Amino acid sequence: MKIIPHGAAREVTGSCHELQVCGKRILLDCGLFQGKRKESSVKNSTFTFDPSKEIDAMVLSHAHMDHVGRVPLLWKQGYRKPIYCTYATKDLAAVMLMDGGYIQEKDEEYHRKHLKGSMIAFDGPLYTQKDAIACMELFHGVNYGEWFSVIPPSTSSGQAGVRSQFIEAGHIVGSAMVVLEVDERQEGQKEQGIRRIGFSGDIGRKHLPIIRDPAPMPAVDTMICESTYGNRTHEDIVTAREHLRDVVVKTAKRGGKVLIPAFSLERTQEIIYDLHLLWDARQIPALPIIIDSPLAQRVTDVFMKHPECYDQRIYTEFLSRAHNPFQFSLVRYSESVDESKALNGTPGPMIIMAGSGMCEAGRIRHHLKNELPDPRNTVLAVGFMAENTLGRRVIDPAITEVKIFDEMVHKKAEVIYIHAYSGHADMADLDRTILGVDGLKKLILVHGESLQMEPLKHRMQAIKPEMEVVMPEREEVIEI
Repeated sequence: MKIIPHGAAREVTGSCHELQVCGKRILLDCGLFQGKRKESSVKNSTFTFDPSKEIDAMVLSHAHMDHVGRVPLLWKQGYRKPIYCTYATKDLAAVMLMDGGYIQEKDEEYHRKHLKGSMIAFDGPLYTQKDAIACMELFHGVNYGEWFSVIPPSTSSGQAGVRSQFIEAGHIVGSAMVVLEVDERQEGQKEQGIRRIGFSGDIGRKHLPIIRDPAPMPAVDTMICESTYGNRTHEDIVTAREHLRDVVVKTAKRGGKVLIPAFSLERTQEIIYDLHLLWDARQIPALPIIIDSPLAQRVTDVFMKHPECYDQRIYTEFLSRAHNPFQFSLVRYSESVDESKALNGTPGPMIIMAGSGMCEAGRIRHHLKNELPDPRNTVLAVGFMAENTLGRRVIDPAITEVKIFDEMVHKKAEVIYIHAYSGHADMADLDRTILGVDGLKKLILVHGESLQMEPLKHRMQAIKPEMEVVMPEREEVIEI
């Protein structure tokens, strides 16, 4: 048995890991790389395997683009095998991938118009909206806790079978940890010959708004585990709403705008939810809250279709009273480009939330270009910013100007980062998750930068010296 990370190896984006077992090959996620444009373009456009011939199945942890974003490219290159995920992930993926295709087409249009050529590493967009729609026929929804067959065992050849199960990850709606059970038993054997591999996907945190808390990972022999915040402790999630309130009140007094680059999936809904609670308590002034993201509105509609993923609090505070947690009197969703452009000339105070979360695409780039030079404004970061992204440069206090659409823009707006909103497990959560896994012999750390991953590795080795801890490079073959 072999595991090969094709992405998110000593970096956070591009999650894609391959399990090879008895002649079969299974992908765990297939996400987009983000970061340096030229480097990411090359990595996004190429696979080190033939999708049309060499991959037998895929199991998807959740619908964030760094986990699902290259599935249409798999389709485009001939992949026609099943993709298994939770029902909520299936619905969210349809929305996210369609938007991804639109962004790819628009980026290609921009390159041809302004840079006199196609995008860096390929001729034409990475994939189109048509590819995004077509690939959805491969998706198969599965309930949490339900065992399903990924690779049926072959009685004629004696090849192993693989079945899987989704466990609540508590990261976003529909997110799951994955347990894979490989049955290599010969006739007459009982437990000997069964091996279990765990894949964390992205692990969430306890007490996040809207969704349920992460469940424990069941007993596995090997675990592929994210390490995004392997050496950082988050602020208490309870304090996040208070910090949000303070930022809004302070900026409103200046007559400024609060710009929130937020992932349209989950983070936007969390911020709306907290703003709703703050407004109900009359802790923020009556100011326009503009959700400048058609994608966010479509994602919010999907959220309302999947109340099975909600925690008890959202039932108690909203659904039991037939209230929509994501809509109240101050909130307006901006659909058209003209509506978005009009915000630039509209005086504050106001709140503008727009995608993308790392400022690498979407309408937030236009708002940053126009509003960063105004000291009355505030840029409020509420999610992880990967290395070499525009978002990371915006929040870096050592950088005084950033390039947006090939223009240098001075950073005069106040920049604040609320770490408490992170949807990723922090170091205490990761330690608790890993150490709570019975029978774990091999830990493979992925989805993290080295500064976060190394300390996690050393802690685990100190606590459990009998457990092997691996930090693989991309395309490194790990023997199990």
